[in-house]
Amino acid sequence: MTTLLLHTIKEKIDDFVLNSPQNIVNELEMMRMYDQPLVAVAGAHDALWEKLKEPEVVGSQHLSPQEWLVGAKSVISYFLPYTQRIRRSNCSEGFPSAEWLYGRYEGEMFNNALCGFVVEMIERAGGRAIAPSIDKRLAVVNRRSNWSERHVAFIAGLGTFSLNRSMITSLGSAGRFGSVIVDFASAPTKRLYKEVDEYCTKCGACIDRCPPRAINENGKDNGICLHFLDEVLERYKPRYGCGKCQTAVPCEDKNPKEKV
Repeated sequence: MTTLLLHTIKEKIDDFVLNSPQNIVNELEMMRMYDQPLVAVAGAHDALWEKLKEPEVVGSQHLSPQEWLVGAKSVISYFLPYTQRIRRSNCSEGFPSAEWLYGRYEGEMFNNALCGFVVEMIERAGGRAIAPSIDKRLAVVNRRSNWSERHVAFIAGLGTFSLNRSMITSLGSAGRFGSVIVDFASAPTKRLYKEVDEYCTKCGACIDRCPPRAINENGKDNGICLHFLDEVLERYKPRYGCGKCQTAVPCEDKNPKEKV
């Protein structure tokens, strides 16, 4: 396993996202869900993995890369940005748009398919890999997962948290994250930030965008947010989601602090 292979993996991920029919929603006039992704790498022995086990971060249930895969050396993390069509459709107030609901539900199916694709590709090349999101050991206890894709993305240098607890990347926050743990070493992506919320301007736009008013100047009340998501699920089952705080805000499709 070499750096060249990592370059190949990035190319294959791009190709899968841009050309896979699974990234198209036929019911919505052939709507594409995701644009070209961001891909980064975290070292499996980064000190921040232990930090995630602290109660105020994620919790003791959060497994390190080595606990998922013995011999783990790197973690490939990626961000799938929603297309403009999905983002623009969700700028109204109230319940989420049909496009956003498909992007969240069918979009996560695609995300899982991408994880499986990467795992299979690495195994065919003679390596070992695990994608926690599709592993039978994935668990959520008291609303806390044993593998947080957002925190993984932070460690990998993809972005920082925002007031609404989304992740702000160079392509914004409207999208989904995924990751694959591998047994080969690759140079970690440099983190261009020091603070956990460095890319957030605290402008408060997401506060006014939140339908159930779950966000305030101090952050987000997950209980209120999840109750609203339950309402959405009841109305649009099997689809769910919201994303209002990720659309029609300065960090929708860019890092608002990045110099132009």
